[in-house]
Amino acid sequence: MTFLVVQTVLRILLALVFIGMGVSHFLPASRRTMAATIPPRLRWTGLLRPRNLVIFTGVCEIAGGLGLLFPPTTVLAGICLIVFLAAVFPANAYAAHHRERFGRVATPLVPRLIGQLVLMALIVLAIL
Repeated sequence: MTFLVVQTVLRILLALVFIGMGVSHFLPASRRTMAATIPPRLRWTGLLRPRNLVIFTGVCEIAGGLGLLFPPTTVLAGICLIVFLAAVFPANAYAAHHRERFGRVATPLVPRLIGQLVLMALIVLAIL
């Protein structure tokens, strides 16, 4: 199997993962839980309230996943998804520090960090 084939398969798999994660942001129970994981210092009112941020991040994940599949936008989509993963990490860290509140959603901090770094590395590999 050539590197190009591996990259194509990887892009498709990553696209499915990000599109699936993005769609989950629109399910009411998931949206409520995700909104609750936004740290207090990042909670605002109005347009930037947690519920809207969850919807926005869902749109970003869907757009990023689709962007990975469209050759003219593959590199830009990959870069945006890497930035996205870094940007949402504070919410994941907050949830990890409050396991009693978030239960299974609260992946422990180190495995979560490793998982996000692996995802970032896979994105880089997919868009080279």
